[in-house]
Amino acid sequence: MTDLKSLKKLLQLYEDIISVNHRTEIARELRDEDDLFLFLCLSETLGLPNPAYYYTLELYPYMLGKFHDWHLRMGMDKSPLTGFRCC
Repeated sequence: MTDLKSLKKLLQLYEDIISVNHRTEIARELRDEDDLFLFLCLSETLGLPNPAYYYTLELYPYMLGKFHDWHLRMGMDKSPLTGFRCC
């Protein structure tokens, strides 16, 4: 059991050493991917055709929290969409 714990600690230390210089880049890439996904899901409400609108419609309740953070990060004080009232 202690060998397993020490192995997990060693693997965590290795991962930390490898990613220490790239944490901000990784966080930025993940944020950009989230922004793109949010844009694609909400493109229909922005006036752009979305071929997967039917499949992304059920994701809207889960995206409300992320949408608020997104529009604030994009420099919009209030929600630009009439259907999404998050503020």
